[in-house]
Amino acid sequence: MKRIDIALRGNSRAEFHNHAAYCVGTGRMGLALQKEYLDQLEMAQDLAGFAHIRGHGLFCDDMAIYQPYTDAQGVLHEAYSFTYLDRVMDSYLRLGLRPFLELGFMPKKMASGTQTIFYWAGNVTPPADMNKWTAMVKATLAHLRDRYGYEEVCRWPCEVWNEPNLVNFWENADKAKYFELYAATAKAVKEILPDMRVGGPAICGGTGSQEWVDDFLRFCRDERLPLDFVTRHAYMGQQTAKIGRYTYHLMCNPEDTLSEMRRTREIIDSYPEYRGMEMHITEFNTSYNPLCPIHDTNLNAAYIAGLLGCLGDVAASYSYWTFGDVFEELGVPSRPFHGGFGMIANGLIPKPTMWTFAFFNRLKGEPIYRSENAVLVKNPDGSYEGVLWNLCPEGNTPLEVGIALPEPGEYTMLLSMVDEEVCNPLKVWHEMGEPASLTRRELDFLRTAAQPLCTSRLLVKGENAKVTLSRNAVAHVMLRPCSPAPEYGYDYGWYIR
Repeated sequence: MKRIDIALRGNSRAEFHNHAAYCVGTGRMGLALQKEYLDQLEMAQDLAGFAHIRGHGLFCDDMAIYQPYTDAQGVLHEAYSFTYLDRVMDSYLRLGLRPFLELGFMPKKMASGTQTIFYWAGNVTPPADMNKWTAMVKATLAHLRDRYGYEEVCRWPCEVWNEPNLVNFWENADKAKYFELYAATAKAVKEILPDMRVGGPAICGGTGSQEWVDDFLRFCRDERLPLDFVTRHAYMGQQTAKIGRYTYHLMCNPEDTLSEMRRTREIIDSYPEYRGMEMHITEFNTSYNPLCPIHDTNLNAAYIAGLLGCLGDVAASYSYWTFGDVFEELGVPSRPFHGGFGMIANGLIPKPTMWTFAFFNRLKGEPIYRSENAVLVKNPDGSYEGVLWNLCPEGNTPLEVGIALPEPGEYTMLLSMVDEEVCNPLKVWHEMGEPASLTRRELDFLRTAAQPLCTSRLLVKGENAKVTLSRNAVAHVMLRPCSPAPEYGYDYGWYIR
């Protein structure tokens, strides 16, 4: 068994920047027209309370924004429909979310080519006419401004395209063509909404990705382009094995991922014009594949806890890809557990990673302790709160955490535990026989099995808190001074002597 002892002092302080609640990812925007999608998003908001949401497909054909027509005289007119856009934006705002707009992909009737990506065929070619693209961008932003108000819409960050350094997401990964798109788009954004924040290049990791960031910043500087923040993505999957439709990886550790992100931070800060500029990780996860079983596991929850404990060192936000499994990049999922990106399985079954975010997003106090296994904060009311995790990619070594409190007196410890025995709906589904379709009773049982184990303990004066975490466990601990206020005549111990 591993053990760490945490001795808190009255003046304990730690560096921990918690931006886990800033943004969460989604599949393409058109999915927000489905009831199951909205039900999952509402659950994510109830449990974790995110501030922004970012996804693909704003200008894809299923959102039906671009609607050109030819009149009786044969004259082509540019026209737009915002019917579905309004429904999606209204749903987001109703749930307390602001969009983190991603401008893409290309409407078929505006595209210069036919290359598409995903089951839903998002076009990834440059516009045939840049003026038509920027006119659509401006019309869309003007509509949002008029519907929701200038001040509100200017609070929505705006990102140009997605992963243009990958040939699958941007035709030929043509850097010069992307720079041309960014320049025209950023200027269009500022023309309509001068106070809207715009950024890029939204690159994914891999060979040459840091060079992309460097070249992008140099281009923006030299061309004096609007740039309010820098965006990139972070995935941990390394070597790949394929079995059937499913992908498996070895994962790098959280420290390696942080190191990669820190290098991007250093590149940004190497430019005097951009030193200190916000970096937003607009996608991150373990695997980059939506059919990778790790996403359904407690191991995933522990990996993500490690990342949430450190990514705030370099980034203003890090958006988990994605909140739910209503997601169709590689087709419509056929089973409730299929390795989907989401924190919530179809059928409204929270996965262990959902609780990692729920636990971290509760931390609002002053940071007083941080390590590779724990983060603790002190709240204004004198209570202590934290998240503990035991990442074990291999082996089965428990971790015991002891916490010595600085103030004398009794404390109540409230513990919520997620581990492979008490909150592992994937294991339960497997032992049910992995049914492709769930009966109502099976679904109810899985939802119950997906809840954390909640326990309490009264700590007498001078007693340390102790928490034992099994393999890949993630726990939320609350330690608060105990001030009993029983009603006269009510004796808790009467029947339990």
